[in-house]
Amino acid sequence: MTRLIPTLLATALAATASPSALAAQPAASGPVKNVVLVHGAFADGSGWRGVYDDLTARGYHVTIVQNPLTSLADDVAATRRALDRQDGPAILVGHSWGGTVITEAGVHDNVAGLVYVSALAPDAGETTSQQYEGFAPTPEFVIDVHPDGIGYLNGPKFKAGFAADASDADAAFLHDSQVPITMAEFGVPVKHAAWRSKPSWAVIATEDQAFDQAMLVHMANRIGAPITYVKASHALYFTQPKAVADVIDTAAKAAPTAKRG
Repeated sequence: MTRLIPTLLATALAATASPSALAAQPAASGPVKNVVLVHGAFADGSGWRGVYDDLTARGYHVTIVQNPLTSLADDVAATRRALDRQDGPAILVGHSWGGTVITEAGVHDNVAGLVYVSALAPDAGETTSQQYEGFAPTPEFVIDVHPDGIGYLNGPKFKAGFAADASDADAAFLHDSQVPITMAEFGVPVKHAAWRSKPSWAVIATEDQAFDQAMLVHMANRIGAPITYVKASHALYFTQPKAVADVIDTAAKAAPTAKRG
């Protein structure tokens, strides 16, 4: 048995080195049963638990990406690795900053459609920061930036700016478990705009205090995404999981026959 270990190790290393070993089949015209969820800044993947439970109960295979939030390239790489592991076409979902990530990563062959959940949607060559230009400020959403360029959401403003419709206990947990982001990420332009070639849907929180609602509507209209409005805070992926899951379900059923352009 011991003599088999080098052979097995070599086989495993070869599979790891070859993208085709883990890559899923290219997106096809059949039903979409895979969903990949991408969180935004100041959060991690655990906030998707309610959406995960809802979608898995409907029969979907759901993967949650854990973005390191250290650079756009790192977050895109984490998302692409998750897409590589799908066994067929997937709906790629992004919340907030996660919208920038799925815009770049969504050109992956396994992506059948995109869902933007109160999310950013830059065009190729644009930065995340540019999306804010010309829209109203959001004074409740305050980022404290450390001298090293890492940003955290301000403690006293956290609930009002991020999760106003969460309970005090849940808002405290979200605050205390937040993942800081490298602020320089917002100034990096995306190279690809997946929404130009993939059908897209948008969910917009009507009580969002992180983004001007006009900004969210502008981005959704530009990418040609039908909009579902949900009465919720910026953290609607956490506080209104069924509403978000319903749109993902709609996208999964429509994506195989949806046409762009």
